[in-house]
Amino acid sequence: MIKSLRLLVLFLVAAPALALENQLRDHPSPYLAMHGNDPVAWQDWGPAAVELARKEGKLLFISSGYFSCHWCHVMQRESYQDERIARLLNTRFVPVKLDRELHGALDAYLIDFLEKTQGHAGWPLNIFLTPEGYPLIGTTYLPPERFGELLQRLGTAWEDERGKMRNLARRTLLQLTLNDAAAAVEPLPAAALLEAMLGQAMDIADPMEGGFGDQNKFPMTPQLLSLLDLQAAMPHPQLAEFLTLTLDRMATQGLRDHLAGGFFRYTVDPSWQIPHFEKMLYTQAQLAEVYLRAAQVLKRDDYGVVARDTLDFVIREMTGIQGGFVASFSAVDGAGEEGGVYLWTIEQLHALLGEQDTALARRHWAMLDIPALDGGHLPRQGESLGEIARALGASEEEIATRLQSIRASLLDARQARVLPVDDKELAGWNGLMLAALSKAALALQDPAMRAAATGIRDFLRDRLWSGSEFRRAMSGGREIGKASLEDYAYVAYGMSHYAKLSGDPVDRTFLAALLNLAWQRYHGPGGWRMDDRPLIPGMGEQRAMPEGALPAPSAVLIRLALESDDPKLVDRAVAAAESGRQQAQEDPFWFSGHVDALLGAAGLAR
Repeated sequence: MIKSLRLLVLFLVAAPALALENQLRDHPSPYLAMHGNDPVAWQDWGPAAVELARKEGKLLFISSGYFSCHWCHVMQRESYQDERIARLLNTRFVPVKLDRELHGALDAYLIDFLEKTQGHAGWPLNIFLTPEGYPLIGTTYLPPERFGELLQRLGTAWEDERGKMRNLARRTLLQLTLNDAAAAVEPLPAAALLEAMLGQAMDIADPMEGGFGDQNKFPMTPQLLSLLDLQAAMPHPQLAEFLTLTLDRMATQGLRDHLAGGFFRYTVDPSWQIPHFEKMLYTQAQLAEVYLRAAQVLKRDDYGVVARDTLDFVIREMTGIQGGFVASFSAVDGAGEEGGVYLWTIEQLHALLGEQDTALARRHWAMLDIPALDGGHLPRQGESLGEIARALGASEEEIATRLQSIRASLLDARQARVLPVDDKELAGWNGLMLAALSKAALALQDPAMRAAATGIRDFLRDRLWSGSEFRRAMSGGREIGKASLEDYAYVAYGMSHYAKLSGDPVDRTFLAALLNLAWQRYHGPGGWRMDDRPLIPGMGEQRAMPEGALPAPSAVLIRLALESDDPKLVDRAVAAAESGRQQAQEDPFWFSGHVDALLGAAGLAR
């Protein structure tokens, strides 16, 4: 009898959730729209979802990902389209699907929680929160059996011990906050701070393959830019050798698309051979800037060619319909094969090129060995024109002409392959691209890049800027998402370089307005806020933000403010730089942007 009553109570509690509908069908975000036919009753993130969890006393389940993420597609196919798992989510939780590119502040907060509690994080990011919004537990990808088991156990635990779980979540968040408490440190001289950053970088540098760490290889562009600036200010033979090795490996191996141009997000191996195949707009913007800077610092004209090639790819293939550039190309092709657009079997090459040109293509793009991927060979840099010409007894011009024809044939064939695109045009990422194009237009004296930069400026100013605030993105002809700290920082960064390119006082005035608004909305007595109006607790202020795949927006705004004509803003920037000194001195490599801010502030303190 008691068991029957309990089942009846559970049914009545679950009944309202069963009436929920999936809100994501026809959503302007391609990532959210692809979940619109899931049996999970996905809610869009917003006050209504939070209020629903509180009203029904259920755990919030926030699943965050992005369109070009391979494992996000896998988990959708295995778990979120599974009826049994959908019933568990719909009856015991309030399920929310998040496009991390629309809600970067919330995603960054949840990523930080998972890193601090489990030591790793990534996407798909799946976090369970109490109805009040306190993170409880999280995970990344799980196979359906383990994910279903987790839902069962967590749902039962919440029914039986929700008081204890609420207290645990609050205590965990409090402990994480206390661990971030400030401590006074003795300021290091500028030279000592730079030496500390160099020392930490060399400790984790890979001397054989370049890059950092010994597993996956990410470009880590914010740190590379800081190290290039360090090399320019304090030339160091070991650093120059390491930077050259890293830049050469990134440009010649699997991180780069050697047929169409552009870079993939990272490689899954330490030798830069096998990429994770998504192409992100921010990757192109930052690596173009890295190679432009490296061409100057290391006196390598070929690095300038890599930068130009990358930006040409963006202009040619990533232009959106609203005036900006699209967010990304998927890691999987239209058939769901990871990297399928970019891989070639020998049979495909023979059918397309014939025997002689296939042999030439295999030599030039290093497709001679057994392919490392089931789908075929990924073109990389192989034998040079000179090496092939000498081996075949031909001129370099003849070989170059044949390779140009071969490349065209391969690219034509690739056009027939389906490459899904996330067509969101994001404010912040377009701001980064605006900076890269503006720098390139000046350095390379390229009118096409100047025109592309002007197009982004117009898109940001005329489409996403209301006169008082930014929207996060344009997608499907609609303005979507609320801008966050990083949007203002990256757009201001782009505008600072475009204003140097244009020389137009109107652009300087727009930049000044952005800077003042960003500092008003996102900086307070305790530091920086990623979101000025968060819906859940814990998203507090930080004195300094670490570098990640994107530059720390706080450091970007400090450096821009130090260059402004407003003495009050300069003073505020000096104080903000100093408030983050502890993190910068303890971990200068991971806070390299803040180290740069401290160095810039050193001569401006009043």
